[in-house]
Order: sequence, then C-alpha cells, then structure tokens
Amino acid sequence: MNAESRRQELYHLLGDLPERDVHIGSRRIAGLECEHYLLEKLVLRLNGIEDVPAYFVKPKSGEGPFPTVLFNHSHGGNYRLGKDELLRGNVYLSDPPYAEELTALGYAVLCIDAWGFGERRGRTESELFKEMLWNGQVLWGMMVFDSLRAVDYLLTRDDVDVERIGTLGMSMGSTMAWWTAALDPRIRVCIEIGGLTDYQALIETRGLDQHGIYYYVPGLLKAFTTAQINALIAPRPHLGIAGIYDPLTPPRGLEAIDAELREVYRAAGAPDAWKLLRYATGHFETQEMRFEVVQFLRERL
Repeated sequence: MNAESRRQELYHLLGDLPERDVHIGSRRIAGLECEHYLLEKLVLRLNGIEDVPAYFVKPKSGEGPFPTVLFNHSHGGNYRLGKDELLRGNVYLSDPPYAEELTALGYAVLCIDAWGFGERRGRTESELFKEMLWNGQVLWGMMVFDSLRAVDYLLTRDDVDVERIGTLGMSMGSTMAWWTAALDPRIRVCIEIGGLTDYQALIETRGLDQHGIYYYVPGLLKAFTTAQINALIAPRPHLGIAGIYDPLTPPRGLEAIDAELREVYRAAGAPDAWKLLRYATGHFETQEMRFEVVQFLRERL
C-alpha cells in the first residue's frame, strides 16, 4: 500500500469529521505592533461547528511571503493558556517564547486554540470526549482536523510562502506536529519536542495515564504503530527531540522508532532528513534543544 493510501487509512480512523472542502472563513479582530513582531488576532471558521481563535505573527521588516510555522500549543493541564503559549511561553519551554524566536529568524507563525483550550475552554476534556464519542467523533480527530484546516488557511494568505510551511510543538503540540505532517504533505518540515511516544512501550511501562483522554483513537493499534505514522512524513525533514527521563516517551520506544525511521529514510534516499536527539532530561525544553530546533529550521525551511 502506498503512502497516500496509508494516509487515507489513518485519516479515516479519526471518526466522523467535517467536510474538508467547505470554505474557510476568517476575521481579523485586532492588529498590534508588538516589540518584536506584528501580531494579528484572528477568528477562523475551520470546522463548521465552532469558531477557532488564532494568532498570526510575522516579522516587522519585510513584506513576505514568509516561510511559516504552524505552532501547536501543549496541554500540561493548563486549559487557559492555549495559543497564548506562542506569545508567553510555558514553564517547560526555554526562553524566549517562540513568537519572538521565530519572527527574529524571519518566519511567520500561526497558532490556533485547540478544542477545550484558551478561548475555546468552557467544557472539560472529558465532557468533549464523551459528547463526541456519542456522535461518532474522536476528540483527537477533531483537533487534528482543525490543524489540517489551519494549513488550508495559510495557503489563502499572500504573506505566506506556501512552499515553505513547517510545524513545531512540545508535548501535545509535538504529537500534533507529527500527526499533521504525516497526514499533510504540504508540511515541508516537522519538529517535535517531548511527544514521540511509542504506543506499545507506553503500555508496557503502564504510562497510559501520562496522556490525557484526548490522545486515544479507537482502533489505532490495529492499523498503525507510532513509527508507521511517522514514516508517512518521509522523506521530508523531521527532527525529534526527547528527554531520556521523560515518562511520556519511554526510552525503549524511542529506540524502536529511531531504528525503524532510520531505515525508512535510508530507503527513501534521504538518510540525513531524519534526526532524533535525546538528552539526560525530563519533560522540558533545554537551551541546547532550542539551539537544535533553530539550526534545523534554518537548514531545512
């Protein structure tokens, strides 16, 4: 089975999703000139069910089109933060916040509030999961759908270089980065921090409760391993970063994923496009990790 067929198989595991070809609506509700970048506050119509608040930041100098990063915010039990993680950072992210870091490098960045986070909070994660389950939907599927539609939105903007779109995130944002990149070849570069979890290793280490209920997709393990999902990103550049003391990403699972993806990328003729870096740390981003993220973006996007 070819990669596109496998993408369709993976996509169909995500429950009853909205139509992909519905027109995307967008409203610009504020434009601010901040110290380090220009900020647009947006409301996007991505799924036909509820509006999706978003931030778009870009460098102060230059008119674009800019290479652009879809930044995926983390979870951390902080439902209030959401997309503000892009602007403010987080306790487990290095400084400066990614809005400042990326725009200084010449990138534009989009970040949306995931279901139940930021300006979309009001219902608990458990409540969302249960209601969607009754309706044949999967919470993670609806989250991924919004991210795919966010890429659709980026393609409507004249200031975005549509040939240079990447995705980046930590923790839940890391998982979103590799799922989105696996399902959407328009993502040219994937960088993920602290979220490359091998499912079988997580079961073996009894770590299922390390992840929220949003994470679990019915029937997924019958069709895919973590490595097989990530193989759909090949041969596009992919940087994985993990801490060896991070319980969310068991070390034996990382080793298995790395071995399989090394072979996948070698067979695809791009052995240098996959890179997994592991550090003697827990679930947080160090300054050395940030350095590697920046270097990878500079070289690949």
